Amino acid sequence: MIISFVLSIHAQDSKINVVVIGAHPDDCDVDVGGTAYQFAQMGHHVLFVSLTNGDAGHYSKGGGALAKIRMKEAEEAGRRFGVTYKVLDNHDAELMPTLKLRHDVIRLIRSWDADLVITHRPYDYHPDHRNTAIVVQDAAFLVTVPNVAPDVPALKTNPVFLYSHDNFQKPNPFQPDIAIDISKVYDKKVYGMAAHESQFFEWLPWLNGVLDQVPENETERLEWLGKMRFQVITPNIRKSLEKWYGSEKAADATSAEAFEICEFGRHPSDEEIRGLFPMIGK
Repeated sequence: MIISFVLSIHAQDSKINVVVIGAHPDDCDVDVGGTAYQFAQMGHHVLFVSLTNGDAGHYSKGGGALAKIRMKEAEEAGRRFGVTYKVLDNHDAELMPTLKLRHDVIRLIRSWDADLVITHRPYDYHPDHRNTAIVVQDAAFLVTVPNVAPDVPALKTNPVFLYSHDNFQKPNPFQPDIAIDISKVYDKKVYGMAAHESQFFEWLPWLNGVLDQVPENETERLEWLGKMRFQVITPNIRKSLEKWYGSEKAADATSAEAFEICEFGRHPSDEEIRGLFPMIGK
């Protein structure tokens, strides 16, 4: 596998550089799509990375043919979100936290000159998700160490590393340190997710036994997907929204994305978080 790391085009501007790392094409969209869309609309730089090519996630397609489909879907999703989408050529359902993959992730984070890095928590049903989290955690400090993967210059400042929201409770439940109101862009998130047709209109409905319920019409599909993926704001996330947006705006929010600070990266102050998430003040 050959990976191009000629990505660092943002070092000289004042924009925020965000790297979202998921295990599969569509993971970044589900976990961070609404927040990423807002970053992109404000002119900031967002990189979505899938550590696998998604070549196992289907009931009738697979291998190289499915990987090509998922690559094209990711490219379209990137266009819809206004982000750069990179899919690495590792097999789905076989991801391991190898030294090589750690160095690949270090290079990607450095090349994007990342201020924020967002990934899965290590507590998850899918081994690819867990191993993605391990790889990113292992990279968190090392992105600042010059003698590790020295072909790409080390970052002078450690990024803030964040976990995306999940509902798993053991060994530790998710802690919503940061919550972002995506109510006004939820439809944009759904439209971006819908680019992954093989997932949201084929594979996942088949897994859930509702394939026969998927509409044929595009407008109806978007409405159906929006309802299927909608998540009620939990009390803990509502409380976090109140902290960042104030009680009045938090009460009006209908959809949100939340993030937990990973202690392996930089430990940001509240003021720094507000600077890293400028949509909070809008």
